[in-house]
Amino acid sequence: MDMHNVVVGTSGITAEDVIAVARGAARVELGGDALEALAHAREVVEALAAKPDPVYGVSTGFGALAVRHISPELRTQLQRNIVRSHAAGMGPRVEREVVRALMFLRLKTLCSGRTGVRPLVAETMAAILNAGITPVVHEYGSLGCSGDLAPLSHCALTLMGEGDAEGPDGVVRPARELLDAHGVEPVVLREKEGLALLNGTDGMLGMLVMACADLARLFTAADITAALSLEALLGTEKVLAPELHAIRPHPGQAASAANMLKVVADSGLTGHHQDDAPRVQDAYSVRCAPQVAGAGRDTLDHARLVAERELASAVDNPVVLPDGRVESNGNFHGAPVAYVLDFLAVAAADLASIAERRTDRLLDKNRSHGLPPFLADDPGVDSGLMIAQYTQAALVSEMKRLAVPASVDSIPSSAMQEDHVSMGWSAARKLRHAVDNLGRVVAVELVAATRGIELRGGLVPGPAAQAVLTAAREAGVQGAGPDRYLAPDLEAAVAFVRSGALERVVESVTGPLA
Repeated sequence: MDMHNVVVGTSGITAEDVIAVARGAARVELGGDALEALAHAREVVEALAAKPDPVYGVSTGFGALAVRHISPELRTQLQRNIVRSHAAGMGPRVEREVVRALMFLRLKTLCSGRTGVRPLVAETMAAILNAGITPVVHEYGSLGCSGDLAPLSHCALTLMGEGDAEGPDGVVRPARELLDAHGVEPVVLREKEGLALLNGTDGMLGMLVMACADLARLFTAADITAALSLEALLGTEKVLAPELHAIRPHPGQAASAANMLKVVADSGLTGHHQDDAPRVQDAYSVRCAPQVAGAGRDTLDHARLVAERELASAVDNPVVLPDGRVESNGNFHGAPVAYVLDFLAVAAADLASIAERRTDRLLDKNRSHGLPPFLADDPGVDSGLMIAQYTQAALVSEMKRLAVPASVDSIPSSAMQEDHVSMGWSAARKLRHAVDNLGRVVAVELVAATRGIELRGGLVPGPAAQAVLTAAREAGVQGAGPDRYLAPDLEAAVAFVRSGALERVVESVTGPLA
């Protein structure tokens, strides 16, 4: 893969490929091996279609209606009808990047040569992606089993030139109009092709891949803000010593502790925990920051492992096996993906919770070790960051609700044929919300910690903290002073965190962080 090209072959794709297509301007090409595999698998399907024996998805109905044998003259109608009937989503539109990831991941499975579609189907899907046409997909309609059925059906509808889609200009138009404008011929689906376009966990997997990328950045940002809070609270850096984390060898914990230790290096603020108001140990929210963030990092590593396996998978039912057999299976069940989506929501909620506790400590004059109440300029006249912490607390409270697992729920469907489902799409949707909230929570801690450091007159923070203060102020995150309209500062801090600017500024001083 280069900056503008992603080649899809038979052996799967990488998380970086997904990000490049979903969020970037990467174009998609089909590898020669993929085209060959597609053609070979199609020959198998067409041979089966010519036989009198019923084959699921080729010459039968679907789901609970699979008992009916479909005659050849009705099979094109069958494939068209499954797409139309399954495009039954409701609710708000799903984000463009999610739909592009969904389509690209379905294309990946088509190119595996295990689905039996014609090369033309895969080529048309790639053309739609490259044209910047994004099908309108709705929030509700997937139970995470038999694939993300309704979301994928809305995408398949666009391939047929039906339904609505968004053009590269962001305007929603009839899909046929957009296809015509970009010289893309609608596909007339044949045996098995409608089913093959619908039967995958691609939506939940795409959201998992993007969440993993976003959380990796936020875990590093949270290590930085935790270290800044430690400095602002005059805490001790001794708890970050590598030898303490080596005796409990969780890799994520060691990485978080190492990050924090780099950030507080050469600080004149640390080590004052026994000055005017001696304390033997810092509070858990400071002292145990690497343990909590590290557990989240290890959870993220597990989620990435699951994502890598899924990216190498061919999910469809039935599938064309290497020996030419076409077999039904249950690989479309979303449980493996759903579990880690829920697990990440738990980790994100706990990371947000501990960050909020540090923020609250910075604002409480009885626990901040000498900082003014709410970090206000003139307490009583000024309220400082009082309500910023309210907002942060509201975000954290919502994240705790979002951490309730979706994957433990199951509502049977299709006349009890599909009697256990994963709810993985729902797990993915709430995780996206949780990740968004986490970025805001970390940003509020950044605002509080940098202001707290500024208010420690006479003590010099470490070089990393100094660099963050300078860069944050340049980015629009204002420092200490009389009360002002605070929302713009908070949004500037969110952008500073999400863009990776916080991490880059610190690494310019410390070198690479984990």
